[in-house]
Amino acid sequence: MFKKLSHIGIAVRNLEAASDIFSRLFKAAVAGSETVTDQKVRLAFFHAGNTSLELLEATSPDSPIAKFIEKRGEGIHHLSFEVDDIRAELARLKAEGYQLIDEQPRRGADGHWVAFVHPKSTNGVLIELGQKIVNS
Repeated sequence: MFKKLSHIGIAVRNLEAASDIFSRLFKAAVAGSETVTDQKVRLAFFHAGNTSLELLEATSPDSPIAKFIEKRGEGIHHLSFEVDDIRAELARLKAEGYQLIDEQPRRGADGHWVAFVHPKSTNGVLIELGQKIVNS
């Protein structure tokens, strides 16, 4: 079950320049930054009320973010929703006929498992599911 909107992902060409824009807009510093090597992305977070913005910069020309910007330009890349059980949610969505990009979760940013639903299934909007990784 989708619990809440966790963050909105925004694809940017230059993370430092975009971070400056949003820092001035929100009158707040970057809340955190991270590089997710296997997804070829650097990111910075800003908190805005009960949700966050995630700025995404490609670290390689063949990354999904670089391809997105090449095709569509900078802007909203995805909506991320927090779920309690990402594997169960993926199974439910698949059973209901949604096209999944990830049939199994993978490690994402900020200590989360993530998986994506293809925008062809959701009126052109890339949906990310996220579940906090609990250390055993």
